[in-house]
Amino acid sequence: MTTALETLQAEVLRLSPADRAKLLDRLIASLDVDAGVEAAWDKLADEREQELEVGTANAVPVDVAVARLQARFPG
Repeated sequence: MTTALETLQAEVLRLSPADRAKLLDRLIASLDVDAGVEAAWDKLADEREQELEVGTANAVPVDVAVARLQARFPG
């Protein structure tokens, strides 16, 4: 006998990838218990995006960023 979770999973997997992504975002958001922390992260992300757009910050290629992180946090 299938459980409700298995039934729901089967239905979700029939959704388009875009709809599954939207659902995933909503599910993750539902787990966030501190709206203040989420709002602060959203604000910071918006500020960083604006800095990139106006040229007050420079983007770093992902391979460079990963190399820096690996050097900083080996293992």
